[in-house]
Amino acid sequence: MLERLTDSVNLALLGFVAANFLVAMSGAVFQPGAWYEGLRKPRWVPPNWLFGPVWMVLYGMIAVSGWLIWQKVGFQPAAVAVYVLQLALNALWSAAFFGLRNMRLALYDAGLLWLAVAANIVVFAQFDIGAALLLVPYLCWVGLAFALNYTMLKLNPETDRRAEA
Repeated sequence: MLERLTDSVNLALLGFVAANFLVAMSGAVFQPGAWYEGLRKPRWVPPNWLFGPVWMVLYGMIAVSGWLIWQKVGFQPAAVAVYVLQLALNALWSAAFFGLRNMRLALYDAGLLWLAVAANIVVFAQFDIGAALLLVPYLCWVGLAFALNYTMLKLNPETDRRAEA
């Protein structure tokens, strides 16, 4: 009996890690490339080498956070909804910014992502404060991404899709 319970707990954690890995694949598919390198950037932009390690840690924290909630309340509808929403918006940002090269669309997505992560924290806090706190660095990083996205849009107005029309 204990072995079956341990197996289901391990399988659930693996499922949360896999879901976050799939989201991370968006960043692998839609990479910065020459277009991004040619953009004007603020002095405070983090170095390129930092993004991968930071996201790896954040995705791990997001996975553990979801798994902790699953352990407490299972697939509670509000918790699942905000968790899936923030993961989807996360994956869409790379596609919008690097894939479509549409910084304005990516900015809207980043704003919605920040709101979704904040909502995720609020919902998770009702069930497990530790799971909620694991998402705080993610919220901060998304806030930085929003500010960077906004600043880059202002520094590179010629890339605005509306300006091209």
